[in-house]
Amino acid sequence: MLAVWAMLASANSGGAEDDGIQAGPLAQEFRLTLEPGRRFEALGPFYFEEEAGDRRSFGMPPLFSWTTDAGIDGTEFDILYPLFTSDRYGSEYRWHIFQLFSFAGGRGMDDEGTERFTLFPIYFRQRSDDPARNYTAFLPFYGHLKQRLLRDEIFFAMYPLYIQTRRKDVVTDNYLYPVFHLRHGNGLDGWQFWPLVGSEHKAVTTRTNDFGESIIIGGHEKFFALWPFYNNTRTGIGTENPEQNLAVLPFYSAQRSPLRDSTTVVWPFFTFTEDRRYGYREWDMPWPLIVFARPTGQSESSPYVLRRAPARFFGAGDGKTVNRIFPFFGQAYNESLRSEFYVWPIYKRNRIHAPPLERDRLRLLLFLYSDLTERNLDTGKALRRVDLWPLFTSRVDREGRERLQILSILEPILPGNKSTERNFSPLWSLWRSEKNAATGARSESLLWNLYRREVTPESKKYSLLFGLFQYQNTPDGVRRRLFYIPSAGPGRPLT
Repeated sequence: MLAVWAMLASANSGGAEDDGIQAGPLAQEFRLTLEPGRRFEALGPFYFEEEAGDRRSFGMPPLFSWTTDAGIDGTEFDILYPLFTSDRYGSEYRWHIFQLFSFAGGRGMDDEGTERFTLFPIYFRQRSDDPARNYTAFLPFYGHLKQRLLRDEIFFAMYPLYIQTRRKDVVTDNYLYPVFHLRHGNGLDGWQFWPLVGSEHKAVTTRTNDFGESIIIGGHEKFFALWPFYNNTRTGIGTENPEQNLAVLPFYSAQRSPLRDSTTVVWPFFTFTEDRRYGYREWDMPWPLIVFARPTGQSESSPYVLRRAPARFFGAGDGKTVNRIFPFFGQAYNESLRSEFYVWPIYKRNRIHAPPLERDRLRLLLFLYSDLTERNLDTGKALRRVDLWPLFTSRVDREGRERLQILSILEPILPGNKSTERNFSPLWSLWRSEKNAATGARSESLLWNLYRREVTPESKKYSLLFGLFQYQNTPDGVRRRLFYIPSAGPGRPLT
């Protein structure tokens, strides 16, 4: 095969600096349109090589692909994605098989080397330059984990007979998990015999923040019986927003606090909520199927609220209005967010207006059709992506670079997934067109370069039917080839 490509390259050579193999879909070499670089494709969609700046890649879709980027000191390698993937960034690396069998390691910010092996959920092992970070676990027999599974530490023996977990200062000893546990921590102690009865108490404590200030950590009292039918909980004790929650399900539940009151009768059917934190009243019958909410025109805040409710800064603020009867229609909006649907999932639209960001996404039948626009109101730059499954994906980035792909099988379902684009997109990309607004370059490709057209402000270039017909128009003149034989005549320069 290499001999064939060499012969084609020799036959196609016309002395121009940008000339290369022009025999698509058997083999095609061309300049990239959207960025400086070159790409070589062979055997239709089944082989590629690409070079763009510090990035190098090659692959044989869908079998494997390999990419390295010297600019970020990173490497990505896939075999039969997502069966096997390997990623490395600097000294950090990870490879896995279906996320179940994996190796990972490298050096962190503390310059300590770490190696980790996982056969999820049976075997976990880590070795580090710091012996205190080592652990081994073999489920269900015996093990010790650190910084895994959302816990700082986990120790177990003959799981589920005994398992101990630690999260910050709170230690929980489970016996015949999850039936019985004992819990203790800083000012905290509790126990449960689930689902019959359980109790927990935490005293008011303090801690010092990064500015040397003393911060109150609220206490709580929790009790349940015949879970989930009876729960009585007090949280935030000693803070500006103590909260009481009482539930006798399914008959009644209530939440009371200085910033929020909520009452449910015949759970989950009838709920009324008055939220003074964000300034709205809400009626649920039941949530989330039938919901109506109206703003009250006023809201309250405190240092405690600002610490505990950062969502206030991301659009969950004053003026919430909701009208929803699922699945027939729904409207929800405030000063910066708007969401609406009609006959879900036929029509769904979400909008964000939070200067300088403005975002608008329309979806029909989940991912059948999607139209996304993101705009920077300060610069005026915008990106847009339109997907119509399985027909096409169209993208325009913030620099005005455009790309259209026909067909598009997985891209609408997994937008922005680089491994999908490398390993699968070439297989069904019957048509590709690209345009670079900054350079004026354009390109088109049909059936893996059976037909290819490249245009720049200085030149035009065409190839068709394995390169049997070629045409190139540059300031140096016009060159034509028919059956790889140059045609007679000097041609006319591009004007």
